Amino acid sequence: MHADRSGFSDRYERVLQRRAEEAAGGRPWGGRRRPRTPAAPERPGRVVVGVSGSPASRVALRTAADAAGRSARELVVVLAWEPPEGEGMYRRWPDRAWARHWHDSARAELARAVEETLGGPPPGLAVSLRVERSRPGPALLGLAARPDDLLVLGVRSRRAAVHRYVRRHAVCPVLTVPVRSARRAELRALRHLTPGDFCAP
Repeated sequence: MHADRSGFSDRYERVLQRRAEEAAGGRPWGGRRRPRTPAAPERPGRVVVGVSGSPASRVALRTAADAAGRSARELVVVLAWEPPEGEGMYRRWPDRAWARHWHDSARAELARAVEETLGGPPPGLAVSLRVERSRPGPALLGLAARPDDLLVLGVRSRRAAVHRYVRRHAVCPVLTVPVRSARRAELRALRHLTPGDFCAP
């Protein structure tokens, strides 16, 4: 004789419904409706710029500070570093004191670049200084990882490795600040200047 199992099916569907409500943050089994936790507010986009000590990166830093000030966004200044012998060699012969030395050196270089280029953190602007042990491209894109971020990059050539990497993988707008290399004649003229050439008549 075939038994009517419709009641079992109804109960099973009610159990599934309760499980779905609990997974969605609704009523738990046998209890009252659970209050929902308010979602954390999303951070606004940031302006991210890399600093390497080169003249191109200093120009990019000034441009990024202007962009962050105009849009009232946080300015994130990044310096990426790796052990001078390379990560592969370091993994074979790790030395924490040696790594700490280069990390501290990178921090000092980053602070010096901000001080010399901007005169210190601009007043009224949220500035975050980040030292990342990584290659420059991944370090920059790891911080400029949202579509509403802005990545500012100073380049001498569009064939540069960092520029190629960023252009290929970026998910946010990239502002490229081109910097013209000085011609040989200009460099020769600069070498022959004396302090008196900079004095007002």
